[in-house]
Amino acid sequence: MAQRKPKEFRELNDERLASLLHESREALFNLRFQHASGSLEQTAEIGVRRREVARILTEIRSREVAGG
Repeated sequence: MAQRKPKEFRELNDERLASLLHESREALFNLRFQHASGSLEQTAEIGVRRREVARILTEIRSREVAGG
């Protein structure tokens, strides 16, 4: 999976950002589950997803601060 840049998140609307956050969190959960069961081969994917969730949350928070 290719890493997304913060600029890509800034270009999305709020609804798409929220749905992307949901998808990323769900994928991270599944990766953790696979890792715990020993079936995950590319463990670096967990870090990629964690950073993606953090970037999305950062963008959501910056919009909240700018709006209020």
